[in-house]
Amino acid sequence: MLRIHFTAEDLARTRVAATIGVAAETYYSLELLRGSRDPHFRSWRSAVAGRMGADTRPLTSLLPVRGPGLDLLALMGEVPSLDHAVDNLLHVPTSRLRREFEGLDFHPGHLPWARRVSEGDSDARQELAEAVRACHRLTVEPYWHGVRSELVALSTRYANLMLEGGIDLLLRSLCAPLVRWRPPVLEAPYPRRTEVRLQGRGLIITPRVFSTRAVSFLWDPLDTAQPPRLTVPALRGPLTGVGLVEPAGSSDQSLESLLGRTRAAALRVTAEGCTTTELARRLNVSAAAASQHATVLRNTDLITTSRRGGSVLHLITPLGLALLKTGTTTEP
Repeated sequence: MLRIHFTAEDLARTRVAATIGVAAETYYSLELLRGSRDPHFRSWRSAVAGRMGADTRPLTSLLPVRGPGLDLLALMGEVPSLDHAVDNLLHVPTSRLRREFEGLDFHPGHLPWARRVSEGDSDARQELAEAVRACHRLTVEPYWHGVRSELVALSTRYANLMLEGGIDLLLRSLCAPLVRWRPPVLEAPYPRRTEVRLQGRGLIITPRVFSTRAVSFLWDPLDTAQPPRLTVPALRGPLTGVGLVEPAGSSDQSLESLLGRTRAAALRVTAEGCTTTELARRLNVSAAAASQHATVLRNTDLITTSRRGGSVLHLITPLGLALLKTGTTTEP
């Protein structure tokens, strides 16, 4: 049983995040592929299993034999753009890497590789970064636009609950009846009895796609500044019922008729967040052409654009998500 103790300050600082980040979802998809037979993921598994190869091995070999795995959320951030996540990995301090690798139970044959990564070897970091990209292309990227809207819808529902009834209503409505709010303690099923006191940091509540558990709890006992994170399953039924495995249909054709094939593809890519460079790569066009497509989508309020460090990040808007789901527009 997990028991999370709140103070008034914790309740005031509790918030909802739309996603756990593209890197963390990628790693969790590998855990799911290896260790679960959940029927909700049957279609996804049949499409992905057997396609792992040498390009994905630098990451899959870091799946532990047993116990907890790597925290790619801590190493690569909760950013929706894979480019940003990889950049975070390439620049994470070596001391942080060592800390994340401590106590993990890797296969004996993979220990030398794990040691190279944990010691901050630059070539090993680059290999790992490319493996994250390769795994993401196989297990997440082809399906992400189909679930992005579900993640946004669930996080929006949680945000609306907070607006309607405050944090108390949100915690009472969270994954009931598995999660129970008995003020000032939130209780949830857990592999072992764990008592957590938030100590004024609050809690981040995040929907997560690749998970069969009711909830998971992510926290670093040595980091008293960052709030812990409670992840909740975003998918409540068979994956085909929420569009994770979604064949192209009439809505895709309607969207392409409305926007054009390339611009419709650009809108789908921004559903997970992307830089201009990543958009160009995914569309197989020049950076200038990708920027032009993004400008048109932004001028029609289908995406937003913001600067993150040296890159420009494009994110889909609620209007853009609605357009993706229907394949057409309606008059206001």
